[in-house]
This record gives sequence, C-alpha cells and structure tokens, in this order.
Amino acid sequence: MNKLFAIGDIHGCVDQLDKMMSLINIKPERDTLVFIGDYIDRGPDSKAVVDCVINIREQVKNVVCLLGNHEEMLLDYYVKRLNEEKFFMNGGNVTAFSYGLTRTAAGVRINIPEDHIEFFHSLKLTYEQDNFIFVHAGLRPGIPLSEQKKKDILWIRDEFIDKSHQFGKLIVFGHTPFKQPLVDRYKIGIDTGAAYGGKLTCVELTEMKFYQT
Repeated sequence: MNKLFAIGDIHGCVDQLDKMMSLINIKPERDTLVFIGDYIDRGPDSKAVVDCVINIREQVKNVVCLLGNHEEMLLDYYVKRLNEEKFFMNGGNVTAFSYGLTRTAAGVRINIPEDHIEFFHSLKLTYEQDNFIFVHAGLRPGIPLSEQKKKDILWIRDEFIDKSHQFGKLIVFGHTPFKQPLVDRYKIGIDTGAAYGGKLTCVELTEMKFYQT
C-alpha cells in the first residue's frame, strides 16, 4: 500500500530534517511526501535545508513542496525588492547569513543560488489528495477552496484554528506551532516548533501515525 506523509515547518533545522528522513523510511517509487512550507528562517541553516529538500525531490518520485509565508517574504524581498524590514524581522537575517552576503553598488545582496530561486518559485499554494487538503497556514471558514485568498492560506491562524468548519476533507497545516500535533475532526496541525527548541513532526496518513525528532 502506498503511503502518504506530511512534514511540518522545518525553519532551517537541517539536522532534524535529516533525522526525520531516516525515521520515516519512505519508498521513493511509491510513497508521497508533502512538505508544508517554511523551510527557511529562524533556524541555523536554511541553505542546507533547501539543498536537502531539492535532493529529496530528485530522489523521491512523488514530492509536493508547499509555499510558506517565510518563502513568500524572501521572494518579496529578494526578487521584488519589497518589505525588507519584514523579511529581516521574521528570521531573514539568519537565512541571509546561511547563504552568505555580497556587497554591491546597490547594497548588500544575499548569495542565493539560481536553483534555490527556482525552487522557491516552484512551490505550490495548496495540494489535495484523497481525503486531505494540504495548506501552509489554514483556510478561511465558509469560503470554498477555489476562492481562498493567498494571504489567508499563508498567514491565517485563530480564525481557522478556533473554528470547527468542514471543508469536505481533513486539512493538514503548519504555520502555528503547538507543543504537540493538533488533531481534531477537521484539521491536523503539524508545526511543533522545530526552530524554537521543539520537535520536527511528520504525520503518516491515513494511519494517523506521528514521527518526531
């Protein structure tokens, strides 16, 4: 039977990601692995995390990588030259040092490789499979998936978490850290604060089996 895994917010914690990949023993030709977003910022080595995820995508046939709000902030700053303060205030300073910096006539530039920029641009906003919807932060109750706003999918918290709203499928999400995975009838939260001294969490669906580093 093919398995379906989802890994929560990594936030630069490459050692925990390495440990997680050894725990779940994924079958590269059969199983599906979903990353819920927020690969970068806050933790010690964002560059190594992105290298690792890119390598996993090359080795595992069915890998889905979602966009997190931290990747959106990086793209806004690095590509569009917008919201510099917002990016650096939310852990972007650690990401910048992990990539290295170059001083140019226009200012300081982060040395992000082209394949990493391509990776950030390739990230999906949502993913559906069988009885599950995967998003980074959540969904606004009462609004169909096709009409959800990007801002809510990447940033929503209490308006989603505190509501018992049925979207027709179980929502798997990250973004908001919990001490332990949040599980109820409508949603599963798998951000357990890897970058804040917590654990990295993976859930195996439909077995509802949790792995933690």
